Amino acid sequence: MQLFVKDLTVIDFSYLCPIRGMVGESWIVDVLLDGGLDEQNMVLDFAKVKRTIKHTIDDVADHRLLIPTAFSGVRWQQQADRVWMDFSSQKGDIHLACPSQAFALIPSEIIDFESVNKFLQQALKEVLPDNVEAISLTLRNEIHSGPYYHYSHGLKKHDGNCQRIAHGHRSPVTVFENGVAAPKWDEYWAKRWQDIYLATVEDQVSVTTLALSAQTAIDDETHFGFHYQAPQGDFQLAMPKALCDILPQDTTVELLADYMAQTLSDKQPDSDFKVIAYEGVGKGAIASRSAQ
Repeated sequence: MQLFVKDLTVIDFSYLCPIRGMVGESWIVDVLLDGGLDEQNMVLDFAKVKRTIKHTIDDVADHRLLIPTAFSGVRWQQQADRVWMDFSSQKGDIHLACPSQAFALIPSEIIDFESVNKFLQQALKEVLPDNVEAISLTLRNEIHSGPYYHYSHGLKKHDGNCQRIAHGHRSPVTVFENGVAAPKWDEYWAKRWQDIYLATVEDQVSVTTLALSAQTAIDDETHFGFHYQAPQGDFQLAMPKALCDILPQDTTVELLADYMAQTLSDKQPDSDFKVIAYEGVGKGAIASRSAQ
């Protein structure tokens, strides 16, 4: 007997890529269970599917930075609950020092659907009842007809997992200028924020003040440093400057939508703008600016 659940959850995360650097992603998860019927004549109660499977997937991967530990350009070390991470990519070197729950260590050379699928299935085998004989996951992107961008960020004021300094989203954006869809501005943001780290100026520090790994050899000429304390601990990050956009406010989706609307209004002061900005799949914020 088989049981399926479409759109069980969405994993919002970032991962380190040898080619692209740090990439924000949003993957939809579908689940298929094989097994015998239990005493309720069910493979697994749908409530337990959501409670057990969704919780496990969210716990081990959601709002984390996924690291391909078999890649030759990664070095990491852990002491107690703290992890130091160094990663080499074609876009520059990335360095972090964070609590261990900020990371998911994937035993693969690259992060892709297959490697993450294996990682998640291994975690799920430990929590499913005996009558569930097999589990299949489908990880997929939301299909977009318009432009979208990949961004990573951290929200130190958040009381949940968004406080982790390097998690992200794959997000579409729709801009209206004077009440008419304006795809040129959608493209503008998709290009500007493709594979970007969005930071707030409040968290910016000199990289020389960061307590990174002993192998780190960078300076303020090549990298931006970011550092903050949050409920989950101390978060530090050094990113290549070309991969960052530093904003004057926090990077919640509400403020990102507002920032986009204000930026466009500054560029075209005689126009009205409405920006629909998404944070991953099916959620987001709307901001407007009237002609000045």
